[in-house]
Amino acid sequence: QVQLVEAGGGLVQAGGSLRLSCAASGRTFNAYAMSWFCQPPGKEREFIAGITWTGRSTYYADSMKGRFTISRDNAKNTAYLQMNSLTPEDTAVYYCAAAYGALTPPGPNAYDYWGQGTQVTVSS
Repeated sequence: QVQLVEAGGGLVQAGGSLRLSCAASGRTFNAYAMSWFCQPPGKEREFIAGITWTGRSTYYADSMKGRFTISRDNAKNTAYLQMNSLTPEDTAVYYCAAAYGALTPPGPNAYDYWGQGTQVTVSS
């Protein structure tokens, strides 16, 4: 069993930055590929970025490339999402998710564990 707890959300002005963290319980964190998703108000959850269990490979949605950076620290059982140049369109609930043994980020229905989400609100 793995529990994921996101943190770092909040209110930020347009153009600002936030760093989200996803702390995982359990001893097998490095067996999971990790991803971040966001769900804007009234919209479906969408993929932002994913990272392999080694951290050597990362994947991004085209719309997020260049502004968002995913990383992980297996020694701390934590994944991160650095978000820069935020716009009001980035306002959403952000979720981290873990997929056991995945070599590349799977579709949203294939994750084993999800965090509870953290709200990010970007003001204009």
